[in-house]
Amino acid sequence: MTAVEKSVDVRLVPPARRHPLIFDTFAQLGAAESFVLVNDHDPKPLFYQFQAELTGTFTWEYLERGPEVWRVRIGKTARDHH
Repeated sequence: MTAVEKSVDVRLVPPARRHPLIFDTFAQLGAAESFVLVNDHDPKPLFYQFQAELTGTFTWEYLERGPEVWRVRIGKTARDHH
């Protein structure tokens, strides 16, 4: 039996708190773990922030691309040791 994947729905979170919440959630992941981000818009700016700050330590997979709900699986690579 597989574990239920964690989901972080930020649609009701104030915009200023969304990125810190997402980065905190990411920081708590173990190697090769992931969570699903649920958002009300394409989180492209978040992707660029991950790319700038965490190059090579994350995975990004769109599961749903709007128009009302975006779901993205964000994972930690197995080679990250943080």
